[in-house]
Amino acid sequence: MIIDWILFEILVPISVLVGALLDLLLGDPAWLPHPVRWIGALIAYEERALRSGIKVKKRPPKKVARELRAAGRRLVFIVILTSGLICVAACVGLFLVHPLLGFAAFSVTNWFMLSARSLAQEADSIRTLLEEGSIPAARRTVGRIVGRDTHNLDEEGIARATIETVAENTSDGVVAPLLFMAVGGPLGGVIYKAINTMDSMVGYTSPRYLNFGRAAAKLDDAANFVPARLTAFFMVLAAGILRYDIHGAQVVWSRDRRKHESPNSAQSESACAGALGVRLGGGATYAGVWHERPYINAGGRPPEAEDIRKAARLLLATELLVLPFAIAISALVWFLILLLV
Repeated sequence: MIIDWILFEILVPISVLVGALLDLLLGDPAWLPHPVRWIGALIAYEERALRSGIKVKKRPPKKVARELRAAGRRLVFIVILTSGLICVAACVGLFLVHPLLGFAAFSVTNWFMLSARSLAQEADSIRTLLEEGSIPAARRTVGRIVGRDTHNLDEEGIARATIETVAENTSDGVVAPLLFMAVGGPLGGVIYKAINTMDSMVGYTSPRYLNFGRAAAKLDDAANFVPARLTAFFMVLAAGILRYDIHGAQVVWSRDRRKHESPNSAQSESACAGALGVRLGGGATYAGVWHERPYINAGGRPPEAEDIRKAARLLLATELLVLPFAIAISALVWFLILLLV
């Protein structure tokens, strides 16, 4: 038993490193079955099942709202529990068969929880289309990675949307999963992605999801509170390493980090805007409805295609700074667990 825990204490931090390296080298091959897609399918199935039991017609709106909020809480519980149990069964089961199989399962699961390379590649494809003048194609491509309406975006709007999602997903797609994996191993990564995927699917303020998605949105805000701020901190450091405007990154982060309806999104967006010297934020259309938002780094210049390349580099540099930090946390956490056991 003690030997098993010692192996766990050694293998979990190493699997975080291996998972990150696999993501940087291989990205997210489309032909591979992906656990996050399975989580998304589970969310969609449970949403249909939970909504089917709620009658809306000829009932008091307040009572319907209460039932929708309760159903949303059940969704969160079911998705986290199901995803977590499957992860534990697969990883621990393979570890008990042989530690190397367990290590492979840890590493591959961690790899699937990260999206640095795929996000950087997607951003680079948008940059290429903009430089070629293929605006309609760029609109379609950026529409795959952002939630806003993209069919009327001009070149500046496409560049801004791309940079914003790269900056935000530096936290959601890279730093936050790394930190959750550092503390909780692959189970931590899976739980985080389940929370984040629920928020991306149901965590909206539209009439359909205002009540049903409330629990998912609030939980996602809580899960990302610390990672978002650490992301911005390391992004400022990365700006200095890349010889971007580190002073601008620090100033804009300090000043504009709360200029978003989300308590977390503007953290990394403001650091990125300051590092690149560009203006982000502003209004956008979602599902045909215009949403007014304040500018981040309002005095910055309009973003261009080349700024997308710089944002992607900032993403990768931030990950490389966070990675040893996450591994150190993982080693410390699992060493303390070993002592307690």
